[in-house]
Amino acid sequence: APAPLPALHLFSDPAEIEALRGNLLAWYDKCKRDLPWRTLAATEQDADRRAYAVWVSEIMLQQTQVATVIDYYNRWMQKWPTLQALAQASLEVSTAGIGCSARPGGSSSNTTSCLLEQEVNELWAGLGYYSRGKRLQEAARKVVSELAGRVPRTAEALQKLLPGVGRYTAGAIASISYGQATGVVDGNVIRVLCRLRCIGADSSSPAVIDQLWDMANALVDRSRPGDFNQALMELGATVCVPKAPLCGECPVKQHCRARRRATLGLGPAAAVTSMFAGVGGCPLCPPAAEPWDSSLGVTNFPRKAAKKQPRAARTATCVLERRGCHGAPEYLIVQRPSSGLLAGLWEFPSLPLAQDLQEEKQREVLADHLQAWVGQPVATGSLRLIGEVIHIFSHIHQTYVVYSLPLGGDVTLDPALSPSRWVTAEEFHASAVSTAMKKVL
Repeated sequence: APAPLPALHLFSDPAEIEALRGNLLAWYDKCKRDLPWRTLAATEQDADRRAYAVWVSEIMLQQTQVATVIDYYNRWMQKWPTLQALAQASLEVSTAGIGCSARPGGSSSNTTSCLLEQEVNELWAGLGYYSRGKRLQEAARKVVSELAGRVPRTAEALQKLLPGVGRYTAGAIASISYGQATGVVDGNVIRVLCRLRCIGADSSSPAVIDQLWDMANALVDRSRPGDFNQALMELGATVCVPKAPLCGECPVKQHCRARRRATLGLGPAAAVTSMFAGVGGCPLCPPAAEPWDSSLGVTNFPRKAAKKQPRAARTATCVLERRGCHGAPEYLIVQRPSSGLLAGLWEFPSLPLAQDLQEEKQREVLADHLQAWVGQPVATGSLRLIGEVIHIFSHIHQTYVVYSLPLGGDVTLDPALSPSRWVTAEEFHASAVSTAMKKVL
């Protein structure tokens, strides 16, 4: 059996747990931010609508800042206020915003492609991690078609039955919507708990994550689990922040062993060492090779493995332009594959480039690629180099080498190619295009 963990890393005193819960909830009641999903969760009487309101917010908040999510959330809930409304929404068909893109003499397939508008992706565009919206709709359809419109009522059932709902999201929905006394562990909670209990091992390792889940489940307030979980996350988001925590304002600072360690660090070294020395081989202590840095204070915790550097990628992108039926410029956009990076979104015709490709060779491969779209050979000299646009994805440092190609006369699009359509600048910005593509136009 594994050796018991040192008391340093545990909440073993019931009186301390009760005090921490009371202090944190009193602070939350006084200082919590006014957020639309919190208002809905507190006022909605119907349990399924309440769960849906929380669910949407939790999916949007994955990997995305609160300030960014608020507007997207309000527009989403206005468009699809219930699970039933979302389940009926089309991923593909909307006739809004067609304009005059399908002009006389154009291909009938072009007219058809103008009817293809991804409602969910359109509203999600700019939030990133686009598969989240698709999975949310898949789960909504499952609830309506297979579960009689009733959202599962426990964290275990939510995680088991709904695509895209992991352990954290399930815990958040169950505690906030249904009052289930289950904890949550997200990035903010990891930081708070690691500081409260001097957990210095790699916070992304399975052993540490398991311990943090055990801790979260033990700490959660039994009478107000949803508020407690939101309070713990709120603390991490507004006070116990990564780089410059506001320790003086923290409602649970008297329970924080990282703060105590930092304070004692100013005193006799022997006292600090005896009080905070971990048991040899402790799975939660910092490795011996990474000792306490007194200049960092509480920000010694948490510790993560070094991040992998994003890989560099280069892509040639061409803005094909023609004159529309009212003389306004129109641009060709094509749809990305339904899986992978930016799945199902629209973009200007693009293709990956080798890192060391010379500019003349870039033009040649792009001209060959564009020939399939315009139905005739493209002279490399007609491609005008506009410049480069850089966009950083979580794992890719992407450089778009942007060209433009004005087209005269009519262009017939090949229906065998992936969906494509002509759009005005206004229609382009209203379409399901990525933030990276919006930088291009």
